[in-house]
Amino acid sequence: MSTFLWVIFPYICLAIFVVGHWWRYRYDKFGWTTRSSQLYESRMLRWGSPLFHFGLLGVVGGHIIGLVIPQSWTDAVGLSETAYHWIAVIGGMISGIMVIVGLVILIYRRRTVGPVFSATTPMDKTMYFFLALVIVLGMWNTIASSIFGLGGSEGHSFNYRESVSVWFRQIFYGQPDPELMTGIPLGFQLHAIVAFFLFALWPFTRLVHVFSAPLGYITRPYIVYRSKDEREGTGVGSRAPGRGWERVP
Repeated sequence: MSTFLWVIFPYICLAIFVVGHWWRYRYDKFGWTTRSSQLYESRMLRWGSPLFHFGLLGVVGGHIIGLVIPQSWTDAVGLSETAYHWIAVIGGMISGIMVIVGLVILIYRRRTVGPVFSATTPMDKTMYFFLALVIVLGMWNTIASSIFGLGGSEGHSFNYRESVSVWFRQIFYGQPDPELMTGIPLGFQLHAIVAFFLFALWPFTRLVHVFSAPLGYITRPYIVYRSKDEREGTGVGSRAPGRGWERVP
């Protein structure tokens, strides 16, 4: 069971994640969308969506630092374990609270606004359940381990960078050691399992829109239009067509 949970299962989920996205993009391009419901209701969405998405950016950034960057690297630049601990706790709590508040608003909106609820699919409900579960487990681990010291040695919080982080990086090396995950607190084990299961669900939900983020929207002009050049002495075909929009002064 240990080998299945900490070696086989992660690779199954990652394989589904990769192949599933290829399949979805190849055979369901018109379904590759956020299924936006802003047209139905915008007041709650205006609060819930930014809280959720910006909080999630902080959560993802924290996981990248905690799981991908080895502890030896932060030690080498002079960042002590205590300093790292408090940065992770404070940043993680702020980001986690933002995500939870935003997600509660979005779920409440989806359940109480009739047209939005009617547009909710069974896969949406499944995605929301596992997304909420992995977030709650992550918050619990932060509170129980980092603040109350559960799972750690006497007087110290549980240092996941000596076990979970090493195991996570080993997955991509092709040599995960299941022993690193067998003796850690149950909350961290459940968080890892649910997170990988969410990765397996990812290609079949609206979460695919993460890979189609509209980055160009940031520099997009306020008004997009095409105008006819009325300058004297110019006619149709007398010059190469310019860009299709002009900034409003």
